[in-house]
Amino acid sequence: MLDGNMPSAGFNSGALKAFEAELTQAVIPFVEKNYRVRKEPDSRALAGLSMGGIQTLYAGLYHTDMFAHLGVFSSGWLPFYQKVADEQYEFISKNKAAIDSQLRLLWIAMGGKEDIAYQNCQNMLKEFDALKLKYTYSEYPGGHTWPVWRNNLYNFAQLLFNE
Repeated sequence: MLDGNMPSAGFNSGALKAFEAELTQAVIPFVEKNYRVRKEPDSRALAGLSMGGIQTLYAGLYHTDMFAHLGVFSSGWLPFYQKVADEQYEFISKNKAAIDSQLRLLWIAMGGKEDIAYQNCQNMLKEFDALKLKYTYSEYPGGHTWPVWRNNLYNFAQLLFNE
């Protein structure tokens, strides 16, 4: 679990880029050097909740060559990140064949309509549908809360690395 590179000024696109760089250039190489792990994408998952879900979308969809399983809990692109979201949608459109062949699971979960990220997620899913991006969607009532995220992790984890 990374610290998310949250600058004191708040969450911004620079923080997303810093998260991606730390993950791909520091954390993964460190883990691979110091632990006996499988290095292929089919043996890797990335998941996050709330802002961590946005980080998962940002880094994970750009790196399906590194992660075959993505879990996005109580999240979706925020309206003030529309430029970043549009860039990702364009990337998905241009790289659809590679993403489809590499990404085994994009699991998106929400805490029901009472989740503060619900509408952002629904807007994002409309874009994914238009792009024909495959995903699995789940709702568990309870809003933007830890009991929901524990349920999300429990259900997501059961789907990982099954072959």
